[in-house]
Amino acid sequence: MKLRHIEVFQAIRQAGSVSGAAQLLHVSQPAVSKVLQHAEQQLGFPLFLRVRGKLLATPEALELEREVAKLSDSLQAVRRLAQNLRRQPGHNLRIGATPALALSLLPRAIGEWSARYPQSACELATLHSRELVQGLLMRELDLALSLKQPDHPGLRGEAIASGVLVALAPHEHWPEAERQQPLSLAGLAGAPLIGLSTADPLFARLEDYLSAVEPPPQVKIAVQTYALARALVEAGAGLALVDPFTALGAAPRSTAIRPLSPAFPVTLYAITRADETPPHTLAPLLRMLARQAEERLRAVPAIQA
Repeated sequence: MKLRHIEVFQAIRQAGSVSGAAQLLHVSQPAVSKVLQHAEQQLGFPLFLRVRGKLLATPEALELEREVAKLSDSLQAVRRLAQNLRRQPGHNLRIGATPALALSLLPRAIGEWSARYPQSACELATLHSRELVQGLLMRELDLALSLKQPDHPGLRGEAIASGVLVALAPHEHWPEAERQQPLSLAGLAGAPLIGLSTADPLFARLEDYLSAVEPPPQVKIAVQTYALARALVEAGAGLALVDPFTALGAAPRSTAIRPLSPAFPVTLYAITRADETPPHTLAPLLRMLARQAEERLRAVPAIQA
């Protein structure tokens, strides 16, 4: 099948008729019929059957549709990339971060950056870690904030802040005397833990870190973001091990924060593409982010590296 065949096939599937497909494609109805006929001749089997005035996809067409959908997604990605390549560098900053990092670090830094560069604009997106990498590679982002050093050769990561993983619990979970002390691994034995998705950038390290705990923590609830884990702790649903930047947003009246012993270091990386010079307004933003992250971490001793 040629790309034009696929385009017509998808339009007919969407519209349910040749006339509707012609309208979607902004061509004449005979033109759509001709392309469809040519596609069926090349394939050697019909794609549609006319039943009571409607075109119904044949079983073969339904099988093809699965692969056509994948190809369509790839073509859309190519179009997006081409559009992004036409974009003038420095026009605006496109920044991506996981939800917890976006909420805890970006607002203040972006506010300061906007005041310094009133003629510049920015777009902020909250994405999962894998989506951040994809966004950079597709040139949909100029900067991504992540807790994992990139392992793709086309990306580079700059460490801009660091702290330690902490245990977050409902305020009365530990006796007051213990709240000021680090939490040993033994203190997590059998604990009702709110677990993180296997796609989380810290998951593999955390799994190794907890491997010696006996009995292991009991994961009763699994989530995909640290922000949701924090909210569940605040609601009294259990304990969570979260990065220091997520812990910055914890409600002090309803939660207690304890660093782990031995310490579990966590680094915040600013990730950009390795093959190009970033927009000139990006470096000042990174300095603002690093300074404000350091100031906020310093205010909470339990989460400092």
